[in-house]
Amino acid sequence: MAVKKATRKSAGRAKAPRQTEGMKDLEQKIGKVPVFFRELMETQPDMHGAILAFDRHIWDDGALSRKTKKILAISIAAALRDQHAVQAQLAGAKRLGVSPEEIEEALRVTFLLSGMPAYVYGRAAMEKIMGKE
Repeated sequence: MAVKKATRKSAGRAKAPRQTEGMKDLEQKIGKVPVFFRELMETQPDMHGAILAFDRHIWDDGALSRKTKKILAISIAAALRDQHAVQAQLAGAKRLGVSPEEIEEALRVTFLLSGMPAYVYGRAAMEKIMGKE
């Protein structure tokens, strides 16, 4: 599949991609949607749609609730020390009503399996985004 280059208006600004329902849902779940993903909507709409469908499939309630999945995602992102992912997952967790106490407990498990750096990293990000306990 060929990738289309973004076109620019005469004023020098790139055309803003249109907002889809899937993008609105994703933005509500994780907060700020990365620019590259917004651009993907225009440059590779089939891939964009496939990613949104997969995202819905993964995050929908199943044997695990969306809230539980979010706590797992925070722990994994902290273990990997992925700043963007930790911040995005914490923003989504706050919207789902996940408490700092629930995150703290999950980070203790992360600490047990991934070590002190993962715990400290996740804890510092949680306090920055959700406030101190």
